[in-house]
Amino acid sequence: MNKLTIDDLDLNGRRVLVRVDFNVPLDEGGRVRDPTRILAALPTIRRILDSGGSAVLMSHLGRPKGKRDMSFSLSPVADALEDELGRSVKFTDDCIGQEAEAAAGSLQPGDVLLLENLRFHPEEEADDPGFAEALARLGDLYVNDAFGTAHRAHASTHALAHSFPGKAAAGCLMEKELRYLGAALADPERPFVAIIGGAKISTKIEVLRRLLRLVDSLLIGGGMTYTLVKARGGRIGDSLCEEDKLSVAGEILSLPEADRLRLPIDSVAAQDPEAAAETRVFPSDDIPDGWRGLDIGPVARGEFVAAVSEARTVLWNGPVGLFERSPFDVGTRDVAEAMAELTRRGGVTIVGGGDSVAALNIFGLADRMSHVSTGGGASLEFLEGKPLPGVEALTDREEGQ
Repeated sequence: MNKLTIDDLDLNGRRVLVRVDFNVPLDEGGRVRDPTRILAALPTIRRILDSGGSAVLMSHLGRPKGKRDMSFSLSPVADALEDELGRSVKFTDDCIGQEAEAAAGSLQPGDVLLLENLRFHPEEEADDPGFAEALARLGDLYVNDAFGTAHRAHASTHALAHSFPGKAAAGCLMEKELRYLGAALADPERPFVAIIGGAKISTKIEVLRRLLRLVDSLLIGGGMTYTLVKARGGRIGDSLCEEDKLSVAGEILSLPEADRLRLPIDSVAAQDPEAAAETRVFPSDDIPDGWRGLDIGPVARGEFVAAVSEARTVLWNGPVGLFERSPFDVGTRDVAEAMAELTRRGGVTIVGGGDSVAALNIFGLADRMSHVSTGGGASLEFLEGKPLPGVEALTDREEGQ
């Protein structure tokens, strides 16, 4: 990564405008249900405060569609941030305007200010330069620590960076994300194994194409398995299949590197996944009508675990079964445990995608991975090789030095 980082900035006595990703789930009472993304931003916030600066934090929450909808207010996030940070957090009921400017202007070193939801303004998603300029008046320096939104050219992630020539830097989380994902793609320690799962192949076609050129082995799990199996001529019963993607799946199976792609040899299937009164194991290419593959089978689990155990770098995006419901969580759990063991032995384990991260949290294994990515769509686009607007807009290191 050849971009300016927060370590390159003189933070002492400066107001640092930080784009964070506080798009967190709220419970029915309006309280933060899962503070993971808040915790991920703490190293950057603390770096600013410990260096004698003050932090002006901005984020979106949900999809208020450019209107002021208080069900998407960041006020509960300010309360949760206070608890996690252990200090007072100021809050303004708008992200631009006189009140926000006055609050930012009154900050002293060590102070933290959280602005109201950026997406209350339609100009945010429109990447409007005027909106970016209004935000720019709130800080002396700009730091983007929201990797999860880096694939969007929005005002706070793209236009705003251009308002701080020579002073737009990556935060601690952004730098970590780019370092781990970039190293995995550019110079991984081998064997390099990727595990791609999830329900649909349609969202991961380009990822599969690119990874097949980079990895030593690409393991497929989850519902997307059966589109590929059917494209190969297998019988998949009532398993999930994207019929309109069969031709694309066939193209992937015909690529020169397709010998690196491994589909699960067997599947755990049920007639009713809700009740799961009866489960059976079938070859993944010979599932009878009325049955639906919902997890990788015991032979496949052994192969997946062996592949992880023999690897030095593993990239995992997407669960390999219906992990939310027992007994279809076994394959995903076995993969997660094998990766945790690989981490312990000094291997590099990188996990991305919301469902994969949710599974790790359920299994209590998130802290046993080398890196857990906070960016779902952003990590996928990075893996596809697409430029991320929120990264591209940051100051190049030579320009900032």
